Amino acid sequence: MPFTVLVSDPLDASAVAAMRGAGLVVDEKTDLSPDQLKAEIASYDAIVVRSATKVKAPIIDAAPNLKLIVRAGVGLDNVDAEHAAKKGIAVRNTPAASSNSVAELALGHILSLARHIGRATASMKAGNWEKKKLSGIEIEGRTLGIVGIGRIGQLLAAKARALGMTVLCFDAYLKVSPIPQVARMVAFDELLAASDFISLHIPFDPKVGAVIGAAEIARMKNGVRIVNCARGGVVDEAALVEAMKGGKVAGAALDVFGMEPPPADDPLFSLDAVSLTPHIGAATEEAQARVGDEAARIIIEFARTR
Repeated sequence: MPFTVLVSDPLDASAVAAMRGAGLVVDEKTDLSPDQLKAEIASYDAIVVRSATKVKAPIIDAAPNLKLIVRAGVGLDNVDAEHAAKKGIAVRNTPAASSNSVAELALGHILSLARHIGRATASMKAGNWEKKKLSGIEIEGRTLGIVGIGRIGQLLAAKARALGMTVLCFDAYLKVSPIPQVARMVAFDELLAASDFISLHIPFDPKVGAVIGAAEIARMKNGVRIVNCARGGVVDEAALVEAMKGGKVAGAALDVFGMEPPPADDPLFSLDAVSLTPHIGAATEEAQARVGDEAARIIIEFARTR
């Protein structure tokens, strides 16, 4: 019997071709509702998802033949990995494939906050010429604090250091910086107090909640700028809005949100000093190709062992 794969979120065409070339039966059925997915998944050996498809317990229970779940991306927020493990189903992801794209987006947001790029674009499109109002700052000589010095954090650190920034880092799971020549490891409180920019690159843990909330913001420099290209919920958005209104935080950049998409009346939208993108950290041609290639390789190698 051939190994069957359901691709339920869009995947790079070369990845699908590679799996078919290896003798796998691959069906692309995207935009399925949860009920439709429950009906479709029963006969498949593997499923590949991005972030849209949720593979939670009810879906897993409806898949008696499922042996492998591949999340083509970094996080496993949309996969109940614990329930899958109880069912003997392997769960894999592609953590390295999109790291550089996310790091580049974070750097872009830092530059946007420093020079009001997004705000200036919107202003000019509205017919304004706010040359004096949009005076910014240089990032050279400024201190960037990176919370989470894994793959993405390390790539961002190197890019920021190349642009003349001093880089500090904190990681709850590390005591020594993996790149001491680029980023100096410090205590969390020191990072909060010393940084001009703070960029987060950590998963969201519902047991912990927001890592940056009102208490943490209070310990930051006046005029700090905060970047979140990690996961929604890592930053308390309500506390962030209040801190920006009060002038404590000079700017905020978010690619991820507690609710996605955010509601039309989200308070962040009423603020000027924001740089916002719709969860596009991995949305580059290069990252999508690497993500697809890695997902295909994982599935092909898994199928060969069956």
